[in-house]
This record gives sequence, structure tokens and C-alpha cells, in this order.
Amino acid sequence: MDVHILGGVSVSEGGVSITPTAAAPRQVLALLTAFAGQVVPVTVLTEELWPSGAPRGARTELASHIAELRALIARALHRSEDGEAPGGWTERRTADAVLVSLPGGYRLDTGTGVHDIGRFERAAGAGYRAMDAGDPSRASLRFGEALALWRGEPYAGVAAGPCLRREIERLENARLSVLDQWVEAQLGLGRHEEILSELSGLAARYATNEPLQAHLMVALLRCDRHDEALAVYMRLRTILHRENGMEPSARLRRLRHSVLTLRQTRVPAGAGGHAPYAADHEGAHGLAPAPLPVPLPVSGLPRVPGQSQPGRTEPAAKGAVKAVAKGVAVAV
Repeated sequence: MDVHILGGVSVSEGGVSITPTAAAPRQVLALLTAFAGQVVPVTVLTEELWPSGAPRGARTELASHIAELRALIARALHRSEDGEAPGGWTERRTADAVLVSLPGGYRLDTGTGVHDIGRFERAAGAGYRAMDAGDPSRASLRFGEALALWRGEPYAGVAAGPCLRREIERLENARLSVLDQWVEAQLGLGRHEEILSELSGLAARYATNEPLQAHLMVALLRCDRHDEALAVYMRLRTILHRENGMEPSARLRRLRHSVLTLRQTRVPAGAGGHAPYAADHEGAHGLAPAPLPVPLPVSGLPRVPGQSQPGRTEPAAKGAVKAVAKGVAVAV
């Protein structure tokens, strides 16, 4: 059985779709695929379908949705005419053996087919191991493979109840973590110029995600765009203060201080003033940050870029910029 949920639910058995068009059985199938190979209790299924309370006859209605799913599975099994068991099974299966009734719940056995969540988690795990081993090139490749599996929002088109919402939140957090590590691997490979436009778009989309904002500041810093790096900090600070009265983390504040220090070294001797960014100090919350360049539209899925071009950092400060940027990218 092939299961794709990272951008709409699509489930097929032996190449034949078993995804219902009706909303309720589609929701039941989505929850069963989220916990494939495990027993999903009837109580969890009814809470998913009726979060405010199951009506009278809820179990009978749930049983009818299970029967509809089994009918779709049976049709898919019947259409396999080559005599071989579909979905990676070693023998012919029945619908009751694929969607199993057990005391207190149901279990969907998907066999050895494709499950995009499993592929995502395996590729991401390989990326994390490569990062731990100090191999950003391999990490970049594997993280890129993991992110390329995302075609959109998980379980898109399904009316998610409480259990599916938790699973969607878990997957979104896992994706953000991989995005963070993918960008860190790119910075570790010196690809700051290549990913700058895409990183600007990601930072705009996840405006309060501090690791992505820090990575954008590092990339801008390495490109000698100090004022824009400071503007990223001020934009984040303004949003955080407006939404919950909080300040950026100590790591972001240290990065801002490093940017200010490095920028100050670029002011010509005897200039007698500050570089053209007014928010050098954090006193007033009402300061409007300098505008960032309008980011290019992004799909949310980073491509795996080629080798980077030489940076524009001047030799006198290149070592300091690289040290600061690398240190923050790893620490945040």
C-alpha cells in the first residue's frame, strides 16, 4: 500500500486508489494511515469525527465508514489480475486482513509499500547523523531529499479533528527543524549567496522562527549587508514585542552585537558618524526597522544548490565575519 499525506491524502493499494471522496471516511482513513500498523481505538476515532461529543449511533456510523473503506480495498485487491499479492504482501490478502477489526479498535496494515512520512523521517535522520559527523555536504543532500517529499500541507483537504491536528503539528515542527538544519548545512558549505533569496522568503513566512531569522542575519552578514542584517533583528524584535512583550533570545542579541561591531569597523576613519542605520540601540520599541528586500516567491521547499560563488566580504574582515557567522549558525 502506498501512502502519501505530505500535501493531500492519497492512498492506493496495488496501484488502485482507495482514497474516499466523502469527508468522513476520508478522515477515518487519514487517521488510520497516521498510525499505520497500530491499533487505533474506537474512542479516538469517534473523538476525531465528533470533537464536541459523539451522537447517538456514532459507532454504527463509524462501522459504515470502515465498511466503505474495506469495499474500496477489496476492489483494489480484485483488480490485481497478475496473481501476485499487491502492496508488498507475500500472499494474497483480503480487505478484512488489510483493515483489521480488533477488540476496541481498528488497525490498517500497509505492507511494505511507500509511506512518505517514513521516507521523510529516514532521510531527515540520515541528515542529522551527517551533521553530527561533521559532513555538511552529505547532510545538505539528505535534508534536501527529505524536504522534497513535501508537496504541500500535511493531510491537506481533510477536516482534521484533535488527534490529526496533533499529528499535523508534529510533522510541521519536524519539517521546520529539517529546514533549520538544511540552511545551517548550506551556511557551513559557504553557500550564503546562493540561498539568500530563498532564505529571505522562508524568514518572511516564519517571521517569529528565531533560528531562521538568525540564519538570515548570518547570510546577510557574510554578504557584507550589515544594515539589512540589523533590520532582520529589529523586525523580529518588533513582532515579538507586539505579540507577547518578549525580546529576542540572548543568542540573537549577541549576533546583533557582533553585526554592530563588525559594521563599525567599516566606518571610514574620521567619518564622525554612524553608518546609515538608525536603530543601533534597543531603547525604543516604536522604531520601525529598515525594510528588507521583497523576497522572491518560494514554495517552502528549498532546492539543493550547487557550489557557491566566492563571497564579497573584504579580506580585512573576512575571517572575523566567517567566525561570527559560523559560530552563531551552529549555536542558534
